[in-house]
Amino acid sequence: MNDRVPELARPFAELLAMRPPVALGMPLPRLDGPDKVTGRARYAAEHPAGDLLYGVIVDTAAARGRIQRIDTGRAAAVPGVVDILTHENRPRMRSLDMFYKDMTAPVTGSPFKPLHDAEVHYSGQPVALVVATSFEAARHAATLVQVEVATEPHHTDLMAALPEAHDPSALRAGFKPPPEPRGDAEAAYAAAAVQVEAEFHHGAEHHNPMEMHAATVVYGRNRHLTIHDKTQGSQNVRWVVSRVFGLPKSRVTVKNQFVGGAFGAGLRPQHPVLLATMAALKLERSVRVVLTRQQMFFFGHRPETWQRVKLGAQADGQLTALMHDAVGATSRKEDYVEVVVNWSSQLYRCDNVRQGYKLAALDHYSPMDMRAPGAAHGVHAIEVAMDELAHRLHMDPLALRLKNYADHDYNEDLPFSSKELRACYHEGAQRFGWDARPQAPRSMREGRELVGWGMATGTWDALQMFARVHAVLQADGQLVLRSAASDIGTGTLTVMTQIGAASMGMAMEDVRFELGDSNLPVAPIEGGSSHVTTIGSAVQGVCERLQHKLWELARKQPNSPFATCRFHDVGFAQGTMYLRFERDVTVRLTDILAAAGLKELEEKYLMLPAVLKQKKYTRAVHSAVFCEVKVDEELGTVRVTRVVSAIAAGRIMNAQTARSQIIGGVVWGISQALHEETQADQQLGRFMNHDFAQYHVPVNADIHDIDVIFVDENDRIASRLGAKGVGEIGLVGVAAAICNAIHHATGRRILSLPMTPDKVMAPASPSSNA
Repeated sequence: MNDRVPELARPFAELLAMRPPVALGMPLPRLDGPDKVTGRARYAAEHPAGDLLYGVIVDTAAARGRIQRIDTGRAAAVPGVVDILTHENRPRMRSLDMFYKDMTAPVTGSPFKPLHDAEVHYSGQPVALVVATSFEAARHAATLVQVEVATEPHHTDLMAALPEAHDPSALRAGFKPPPEPRGDAEAAYAAAAVQVEAEFHHGAEHHNPMEMHAATVVYGRNRHLTIHDKTQGSQNVRWVVSRVFGLPKSRVTVKNQFVGGAFGAGLRPQHPVLLATMAALKLERSVRVVLTRQQMFFFGHRPETWQRVKLGAQADGQLTALMHDAVGATSRKEDYVEVVVNWSSQLYRCDNVRQGYKLAALDHYSPMDMRAPGAAHGVHAIEVAMDELAHRLHMDPLALRLKNYADHDYNEDLPFSSKELRACYHEGAQRFGWDARPQAPRSMREGRELVGWGMATGTWDALQMFARVHAVLQADGQLVLRSAASDIGTGTLTVMTQIGAASMGMAMEDVRFELGDSNLPVAPIEGGSSHVTTIGSAVQGVCERLQHKLWELARKQPNSPFATCRFHDVGFAQGTMYLRFERDVTVRLTDILAAAGLKELEEKYLMLPAVLKQKKYTRAVHSAVFCEVKVDEELGTVRVTRVVSAIAAGRIMNAQTARSQIIGGVVWGISQALHEETQADQQLGRFMNHDFAQYHVPVNADIHDIDVIFVDENDRIASRLGAKGVGEIGLVGVAAAICNAIHHATGRRILSLPMTPDKVMAPASPSSNA
């Protein structure tokens, strides 16, 4: 090796000029962008398979009852129809609930089992699968299947079910029941100089990502199933499919390299993958099942929620009482739980606190996580109530929040691992121009529109799970990183490649990150803003181990200039290893392998959270959202013309993809505030606006200026990278800021979402003193 070093040595500045180094935080474009915009990327319903059959689901409109008869005669006569599966002729499936529970399911309750028996649990439930040689034949035949249901009384009205709400099971992973009461909240509220009481209602929302749920099950040699599924966790789907059908894991491979959005809809395996697998096993052929857009409304959703907040304060704004209660909708089969009320007493300092959370069982499919579950509703309620308190006190809303700023988590009596919320307030207010805000509502107008400025706080957990990453440095200088991680449109592929490149001092094009395959090293489901802290930390860890091996190999070579140096004396850049104190001494990584006679160098890393250290802290991300609205009172229309979102989410790995995540969250916050709600006909027990013609989401004309600020934060307790996560925090607080801005513009306080034109024109609800 010594003979090779002189010819390898180059001035370090020359190396930098050849290839500018990749660094963490750089705003790099998405690596998968070209594949997606050119159509090369294949999604779950686009993978080819020989002799492919197409399955179309038949749903029932009944909300509750029992199937009496399924007439498939006319459907079976359609040319091309191969089979029609029902609960009467499906292949053998396990019946115990334990086999249907996935890695995110509640511990208690009974997961939905498609085509299990004659029971109907909700409107839209799949009751048959028509399988044909073409999609067109299957869809036509599905319209000819006749289903007779003996209906039973159903209940789908949350507000009517409030008196029957029950305490939820506390066994679901990640769920924290409301903290124990502190002080005497009722007495403190009664004695408070200023009181606010408000009731909130949030309608159900459905995820509706661009890619609809689909599964292509390829029936291969030795009866092996290769399943292309729309999922946020390939190994989670393999776990459920193998258990439900009694298959060894070696017979099932699940792939999800490209996912066209999910937002929580892909956390649990959905019935299309079970139905497609069922048909493939019975017919011993490849089968594809794709939901229609209407059928996307016939499984889990963000639950409808009712909340009551009561705040008491001194005349100077100091909180003396905080009470926050919530009731969320769930199904009769499972207790779906969210952390809704806990955020209030974590955000603000108060000595007298009481919080409660209950569930109301309805005849709907079990709700499921949707971006920022629980916080999207719970933080909205407390932030609107705080704004009303500021209004009653004739106090600036930002000043009130600073007055009650929580320097540590009073729920758990723990310090925060880091909390730069003050910086979010300061930088966001400065960028927005908050100092120019007049105190009184209806103080600003442009033409026929009233102008209002509002703000709110956001928060979310900083989560970390466990994962493995394998790394192989090849003789040609390529670094291959492997993990069963998922990229649901968040930029996982790009950011993990960037972390690997930055860690090893390599160019992006020399690093390949393989993901989206259940056969790859174990990875958690992508959710909860945890993938960067988890998979990213594992990538950095495995790269560090590779560096150690390269350093050891270099030291062992005869007359090596690295023979006496310590590991901390070497650095990695431009695909080389160099001496930090003598940077012109460099050696290519490929030459280290060649000198050692190696074709490749392999390492593995198991990322386990530092639980003993982390449990001593509360780990959270924070934001401050400032927005401007313009309201036409005569039409009740609201335009969100300007948003500034200041984010404290630890160290940012890629400024471009992170900014895109926050922008997406803000857009969804605007949707939650003004557009989005799935409305039910309680007599039918059915969601009625189950298509994009009637389920409103923002379009380009609804979105105006969105400014994103990332404040400096580096949290080495949350992760070895210093990162926290940005997937959820962009949404939290946006709807509240818009609500508060509408109040500032009009003087009207709207307590239910979405704030549609009829609500904007109407006076505030008489049921609330807010």
